[in-house]
Amino acid sequence: MSNGTDDGVGERGTHTGDGERVRVGIDVGGTFTDVVAIRDGAVHVEKTPSTPDAPDDGVIDGLERSARRAGYPIDRVTTLAHGTTVATNAVLERDWAETALVTTAGFRDALEIGRQARPDVYDFTAEKPAPVVPRDRRFEVEERLDERGRVETPLSDDDVRAVAGDLADAGVESVAVSLLFSFENPDHERRLAERLREEGVEASISLSSDVLPEIREYERTLATALNAALKPVMDRYVGRLDARADDLGVPADLRIMASSGGLIGAERARTAPVRTLLSGPAAGVQGAAHVAERAGVDDVITMDMGGTSCDVSVVRDGDPIVSSEVEVGAYPVRVPMVEIHTIGAGGGSIAWIDDGGALRVGPRSAGAEPGPICYGRGGTEPTVTDAHLLLGRLDPDSMLSGDLSADADAVANAVRDRIADPLGMGVEEAAEGILNVANANMERALRVVSVERGHDPRGFALVAFGGAGPLHAVGLAAELDVPRVLVPRAAGVLSALGLLVTDHVHELSTSMVRPLDGIDATTLAEAYADFEREGRERLAAEGISDDRMSFQRSADLRYVGQSFDLRVPVPADLDGDALDTVAERFHAHHERRYGHASSDEPVELAAVRLRAVGRVPSPDLRAVDPVGASDRIDDAIVEERPVVFDGRTHDARVYDRAQLPPAGSFDGPAIVEGEESTVVLPPETSATVDPYGTIDVEVGR
Repeated sequence: MSNGTDDGVGERGTHTGDGERVRVGIDVGGTFTDVVAIRDGAVHVEKTPSTPDAPDDGVIDGLERSARRAGYPIDRVTTLAHGTTVATNAVLERDWAETALVTTAGFRDALEIGRQARPDVYDFTAEKPAPVVPRDRRFEVEERLDERGRVETPLSDDDVRAVAGDLADAGVESVAVSLLFSFENPDHERRLAERLREEGVEASISLSSDVLPEIREYERTLATALNAALKPVMDRYVGRLDARADDLGVPADLRIMASSGGLIGAERARTAPVRTLLSGPAAGVQGAAHVAERAGVDDVITMDMGGTSCDVSVVRDGDPIVSSEVEVGAYPVRVPMVEIHTIGAGGGSIAWIDDGGALRVGPRSAGAEPGPICYGRGGTEPTVTDAHLLLGRLDPDSMLSGDLSADADAVANAVRDRIADPLGMGVEEAAEGILNVANANMERALRVVSVERGHDPRGFALVAFGGAGPLHAVGLAAELDVPRVLVPRAAGVLSALGLLVTDHVHELSTSMVRPLDGIDATTLAEAYADFEREGRERLAAEGISDDRMSFQRSADLRYVGQSFDLRVPVPADLDGDALDTVAERFHAHHERRYGHASSDEPVELAAVRLRAVGRVPSPDLRAVDPVGASDRIDDAIVEERPVVFDGRTHDARVYDRAQLPPAGSFDGPAIVEGEESTVVLPPETSATVDPYGTIDVEVGR
């Protein structure tokens, strides 16, 4: 996590000196583009409709509106950080560049063969995802390295010339190169790239020794192919956005959120787009960790529910869990990512009845256009947001945007016609049914990242954010026996705020398959020293000074014969006992994760890793000081209105979040309406407001 005070780092070769500094984070969601600007410790929030066909339009529009409404000069923006779904959407929709693959002779089909595991072990008709590169664009070259990177067969120049001709005939925009054992010796891959350039190949080239220099042929080739396929897409998008920000007069360099939970420079995002596949969701987890830290909580489950999806994750001991075992669109992408589980459950998720007569919710969403019926943009299918409106949890006269108006009658008619009447129930009962189904989907997702991974939810708090997360969080916490829910002041835009409390991070790794007891500690130390030099170079290029750099060592280990490995920290001082310490950490981690360990079994090193961190000072956020508010919580009450919980109508107090005083407390049933999200407190709950405006809910008081 970041720490310190804002000093205006990361600008386009300039510094604002002692003048006003503004830090801006922009996150693009499926429905809204969120902009958070921090100016003199004050947080300014702007939400504007996303523009899926041209996401940069929404980003620039949001930035201009934020500057205009908050009253800050564009030329005082010292930080511009962005969370994007461009790479994610390209993978999910397979809307990427025409790509070719060049690999070692005999391994042309590794990308298609994949692993023996089926998507559904009991479904013999289930199909694996189509390979990123079709077979007619996969080419082979004669060359061979052994498992230690020694040359057995030199790279064939004749084959390279032939492949260059094939690539020209194929007319591809991008090329992936993945040669056998290149993680031990990248020389053949680099020479191949040079020769292709000499032969006139103009397509962009991605090398596996740069993208993912690790064992597992399928995963390494897949990551390289995805990087190649995404490279032209992200290059155009980030380049266009960077240029438009520059034209607007923004002096700060554009930073992009990486999937591993750190910021990277725009140039790195353009050349390594596979590192940005979970860009937006990762920023939300970082924001949740920051909120939990301020509340004095180390272990939290995070829940980010927006318009189209719900992303859940775990923060343990203050840090998000980073894994290389994450799937994106059914593809196992083995680059480091914050461990996030995503389901199609958002405020815009559409309720429907399946062929068996069962009520379903999602994964199809109304999205930004036309959106839920209550948005008044032409939507006709009932959504989760519409259900909340019917149950009194959302005010039709106080939607998320002043541009939106709600027609409660149109919502009721649609729910009646499409859900209630076919199921033989009333409109309110159908609306509760929609929310119950959506909650059941999200509860399963929360169990995946907690119970199924050895975490007891009773020892965690739940941090709820996103535009729709605070509507559902307290009810879900009760079902999971989570005792405490934290709803940040900027819950609806926490992913954008998370961008401003995130450090620069570069993940460096290489496979080194060796028996652990046969490794010379000096050899390992040299590998980490090489990584540290490269990490320093990357961070320095992004304007990070030496005193803000730190380096975290880790290694992937396994018992000999295992096909999976676990990551453990490695001591900075690799003295004589260090490797014994690493082995002990592995045994303990194996026991914790799988319930058993075998300390007498030989341990094998699989990979060495280094996380280079450039600390960016966190903004010094002001404590909440509601303008014109008294110290009495009752002065924040706007009205009382009927709200339905579990089939019963309650007179719930409705609070204006902007007027809640610090240390104020209140009981459910209650509704707290904020600028960008609404918090629902069911009966039998209580809440307190902390000094920074976070609503701290005690579940089941």
